[in-house]
Amino acid sequence: MVFVDGVRTPFGKAGTKGIYAETRADDLIVKVIRELLRRQPDLPPERIDEVAIAATTQIGDQGLTIGRNAALLAGLPKSVPGFAIDRMCAGAMTAVTNVAGGIGFGGYDIAVAGGVEHMGNHPMGEGVDPNPRFVSDNLVDSSALVMGSTAENLHDRYPNLTKQRTDAYAALSQQRYEAAAKAGRIGADLVPVATRSSESGWGLATADEPPRPGTTVESLAGLKTPFRPHGRVTPGNSAGLNDGATGCVVADEDTARELGLPVGMRMVGYSFAGVEPEVMGVGPVPATEKALHRAGLSIDDIGLFEINEAFAVQVLAFLEHFGMADDDPRVNKWGGAIACGHPLASSGVRLMTQLSRQFAEHPEVRYGITTMCVGFGMGGTVIWENPNHDKTAGGAK
Repeated sequence: MVFVDGVRTPFGKAGTKGIYAETRADDLIVKVIRELLRRQPDLPPERIDEVAIAATTQIGDQGLTIGRNAALLAGLPKSVPGFAIDRMCAGAMTAVTNVAGGIGFGGYDIAVAGGVEHMGNHPMGEGVDPNPRFVSDNLVDSSALVMGSTAENLHDRYPNLTKQRTDAYAALSQQRYEAAAKAGRIGADLVPVATRSSESGWGLATADEPPRPGTTVESLAGLKTPFRPHGRVTPGNSAGLNDGATGCVVADEDTARELGLPVGMRMVGYSFAGVEPEVMGVGPVPATEKALHRAGLSIDDIGLFEINEAFAVQVLAFLEHFGMADDDPRVNKWGGAIACGHPLASSGVRLMTQLSRQFAEHPEVRYGITTMCVGFGMGGTVIWENPNHDKTAGGAK
């Protein structure tokens, strides 16, 4: 299975003052699907075999089997089916791995996969009713239901991952994002979105809203710790609450070649793994170990990493486990979710799209991974191969 192309909307801040405060979630994903088709004029819409769209909160304008709903609204032929999927933060990642399995079995030739989350319209956990037995039967600690508390728990488990280290990593993420944006690397992935405000009228979203240029370790040091008095997790070393959508075209490689579609990267394998919900941020570690083992690779074979930055401590736990430096230049070269935002179910395809772009710039790299922690104690990792790899450039990486 190959990754053909990916795009996303600019990410916005959730809430009444965010750029998408009066924009529907389904309109965001429709805009992404239409942009994918615009960028790939050699792809006949009737050749799309499936549309898999993820959302964590599948109600309201994120409901109604949003994969099918969005396919119809985007103008795809009515013969193109679609479905909705939920694995919390790894929704879009799971949408891709699901259709990849269908492609591998010969059930699909081409599919669209992605995710959308409007956390302004639908705050995380809206409408859910957790079974009281989770806590009463000691199946999980009550902190497992609050993602920020799980990050504090991760600090407890790994006391060497100090607030100073997480703040330094967060500042680096902002700096890397700012440099990538100035170099034109971020804007290439974005589709402009018309926005409406009852106060300001019509507008056009062309850039991510969450980044904080000029962020320094010093400016992060004094931020409040909302999840625990005198804690370590702050709004500055965490991803925010965001709105946005992502999408990609994936295909059987022979079909992509037949239609003249670009091949951004090839899927090597993937794995999902469960961990204690109280420390869900450590999920990428076993997921990556599992994926590498199944692929017959080691961490030393990986030349580029796109790790979702739900919390800085979660990224540092991964780096520490694999013996990597906090500022490893292979990791999140263009910054991450701490800077650009994390609209839950959509983020997996943002990671993939950026890795694909980076592969094109780095033919010396053979393998890369996209990985993320997942709410309620999971992790997901996908290993990708660079079709531009120049084996004469040295090393398997």
